[in-house]
Amino acid sequence: MENDEHKSQAQHGVGSRMDEDIAVMATAGEASGAVTSPTMDVSLAPDSGRRLNTTEKVRFAVGFIMVSLLWAAPFTMGSGVLLPQIFNSLHGVSAETALGTMNSIGCVFALVANIVFGALSDMSRFRIGKRTPWIVLGGIIGAVGFLVVTQSHTLFMIIFGWCIVQVGINCLIAPAVAVLSDRIPEAIRGTYSALYGASMIVGQQLGTIIGSFFINKIQAGLLVGMVIFLFSGILTVLIWPRERSAANTVVERTWADVGRSFVPPTRNARDFYLALLGRFTFVIGCFMISGYQLYILQKYCHLSDSAAASTLQVMALISVVTTILAAVVSGPLSDFLQRRKIIVAVSCVVIAVGMVFPFFMPNPTGMFIYAALAGIGNGCYMSVDQALNVDVLPNAEEAGKDLGILNLANTIGQVLATGCTTLVIGMFGGYRMVFPVAIVCLLVGTFFIMMIRKVK
Repeated sequence: MENDEHKSQAQHGVGSRMDEDIAVMATAGEASGAVTSPTMDVSLAPDSGRRLNTTEKVRFAVGFIMVSLLWAAPFTMGSGVLLPQIFNSLHGVSAETALGTMNSIGCVFALVANIVFGALSDMSRFRIGKRTPWIVLGGIIGAVGFLVVTQSHTLFMIIFGWCIVQVGINCLIAPAVAVLSDRIPEAIRGTYSALYGASMIVGQQLGTIIGSFFINKIQAGLLVGMVIFLFSGILTVLIWPRERSAANTVVERTWADVGRSFVPPTRNARDFYLALLGRFTFVIGCFMISGYQLYILQKYCHLSDSAAASTLQVMALISVVTTILAAVVSGPLSDFLQRRKIIVAVSCVVIAVGMVFPFFMPNPTGMFIYAALAGIGNGCYMSVDQALNVDVLPNAEEAGKDLGILNLANTIGQVLATGCTTLVIGMFGGYRMVFPVAIVCLLVGTFFIMMIRKVK
């Protein structure tokens, strides 16, 4: 099976990765100093060649949970609640157009930053480790971006600040998710992938809850997001077992290799591209709804600002519960059964079913049912998607490059989701038809995933 893995949001961009993917959402490959081989015992850690003890397993688990929560929560506070509310008050431009412009431009920065910082962390030779400095730096850059946004009063400056946030997120998550392939044994990677992916979804919902409390105190909310981001990388590296020094590592990658990180694979890549298309359509379908929840509640369900904020809080709480329950089951179940694609495919269908309810029920009840089913689907998807992506890599020696290309699905998917939503609203004069279009995207993603051959 897989030899390495890492991943983005997703997000974020996610706006990325969401990316992050979301995304998941990573582009760092294996450094030549790692202890790994095609016949390596899957219960051994790739970097040390030994089994992790109980304390190390717990610290890694807590670290993966924290790193997801601490970037996803402030990111969603900004992109999902606070900035959309700011755009509602801008004159001379529609709120949807402003949000779409910010997400589109921000995703470009997320894409480049993810690949560049992933490659830089591969090439680093710091005494404190090759990933650690970049993880800390990413949190600091993200905090600076939030600070710029708090001081901005024009669309241009808000977008500028948010692009800095996107750079910070990807500086953080590209090396952080690479730890999954560097230091976590293959035999338990699905479980840790589940912890990371589910925590990202939970972090997004917590960000929605926190952000909704500040919907009438936007500046204060942005400052809270800044503080969370500032400590995100620092806390993560303090929780994880200390990384091995990379000072004496022989680094064979060059800047030409970084340039080749943008070149997709061409051999034995059928399943790779099916996974790419599956994630791509999944991101489009999900983000068409999740990226516009505040506007859907205000303009489709016709709720006031305060009622929309309260509804967002309840939706987020429902999603947190269902996501955790789904992730707790699906990640370990995937490792036990050694089955990936069926769980990913079913998750797409579950989210699609959830979108049917607000289509017929344009009220908080319909959105609550959607939130519950979307939480289940996202919990399953994010728990297994990382492991599936590693299973379909054409060449394990180019894992970093190819996982970075897979992360394009998160970045470009969010951009196109924004365009699709705006187009559908323009054609049909409202949000109702956004739901069936998003459902079609998710079902197409299911088809691509089930076409994969080399993953069970």
